[in-house]
Amino acid sequence: MTHRKNFLFALLLLTCLRLAAWLEIELTVPAHAQRQSESRPNVIYIMADDLGYGDLGCYGQKLIQTPNLDRMAREGLRFTQMYAGSTVCAPSRAVLMTGKHMGHVSVRGNAIRAKINDQALRRGERTVGHVFKDAGYQTALFGKWGLGEIGSDGHPNKMGFDEFFGVLNQHHAHNFYPSWLIHNSEKYPLRNVAEVEDKERGDGWAREKIDYAPDVIFDKAMRWFDQNKSKPFFLYLASTLPHANNEASSAAGDGQEIPDYGIYKNKPWPNPDKGQAAMITRLDTQVGELLAKLKAWGLDKNTLVIFTSDNGPHQEGKNNPRLFKPAGPLRGMKRALYEGGVRVPFIARWPGKIKAGVTSDHIGYFGDVLATVSELAKQPTPAGLDSLSFAPTLFGQPKRQQQHKYIYFEFYEQGSRQSVRFGNWKAIREPMLTGKVQLYDLAKDLSETNDVANAHSDVVKRAVAYMDEAHVDDPRWRAQQ
Repeated sequence: MTHRKNFLFALLLLTCLRLAAWLEIELTVPAHAQRQSESRPNVIYIMADDLGYGDLGCYGQKLIQTPNLDRMAREGLRFTQMYAGSTVCAPSRAVLMTGKHMGHVSVRGNAIRAKINDQALRRGERTVGHVFKDAGYQTALFGKWGLGEIGSDGHPNKMGFDEFFGVLNQHHAHNFYPSWLIHNSEKYPLRNVAEVEDKERGDGWAREKIDYAPDVIFDKAMRWFDQNKSKPFFLYLASTLPHANNEASSAAGDGQEIPDYGIYKNKPWPNPDKGQAAMITRLDTQVGELLAKLKAWGLDKNTLVIFTSDNGPHQEGKNNPRLFKPAGPLRGMKRALYEGGVRVPFIARWPGKIKAGVTSDHIGYFGDVLATVSELAKQPTPAGLDSLSFAPTLFGQPKRQQQHKYIYFEFYEQGSRQSVRFGNWKAIREPMLTGKVQLYDLAKDLSETNDVANAHSDVVKRAVAYMDEAHVDDPRWRAQQ
């Protein structure tokens, strides 16, 4: 009888130990595994600043090294006809956040310092951040916002983001060694150039000892990521790389500010080109670090990662676009409405959900992100938007994919212009509303060199009707001569 009692006691003890071990695994490991069984993914949206369609190896770049983004494309879906929200930063980000195209989005340009609140989102506007917040996600923005200052209705903390760290407008963003950044609504001090130069060396620029803003922003994002990885999350990582500092020259005499040129140090290129390449490769390295963390934490299969750029490439840092061909085969750069100004790299990766190594020619734009994440987060898409979910394309279901009647842009600088893409036709009118229309057949003329407007008056008439339909007048946004 004693042996039987001992046996039963041992069996009970073993059962309790196994139950305790099982509970420990359930409580500590899968938050990941439990979420992997759910259909709502974590989402990380990474956006470069002024990165061109042709700046990545997976889009044809030959001189700049981007191994991590190239691998991301091999492991996911690479779009070839995805468009930004605009040809400059603030309106492009507004289109991304609100799902409204340039014809009636509230922010249609980059405002001067004296009128910076013109580029703030308005009270009551619904954003991608709100979609995730309503779905119970932790939400954070690290990097460049551009859509509202401290105290304004457009501040990110009022637009669906629990956490913000970075810069609120383009004027602050383009100094890569600033004295401070912003954490929510408070200044976060950095060590600036003058302090390091005067106190530590006194004989030149000690860049290796200065807080380089893109690195500080990325490090803060990774800390937030580490703290929130066990919860559903949306991380909007809006890097300022590889934008130029076009308001002040760096110590090297160019606007491509970077701590060092890295693998490009000994290239026979001018410093601005070394800096441009080093900035892009630095961003690529950060993406690689982020993807490695996802894999190490077991979050790979429940996280959609998207990489893109806010508009076409620049030449504002004295870099030479003829060297790297940053727009690839496309005509135009930032501020143009030719394809090079608005068509951007767009890569989506979600192992197990998105088939690896696929290329899509689906025609979409930033405004579609809101409808897409609403579908993925199982939230209703607000009415009155210009947003179509591209989730069917992500999942390899082209028959389910809705198509836009047209993709529309307008731009108020340089005398103004507007454009519309419908099917393979692309029309541009300069100045907007009243100017002559150019027409291109992108299926035959991707580089937009052959204006065929005179041969297709019926198509021009259709394009004008679309432009007139899309544009809604706003007294805050007038053409700049």
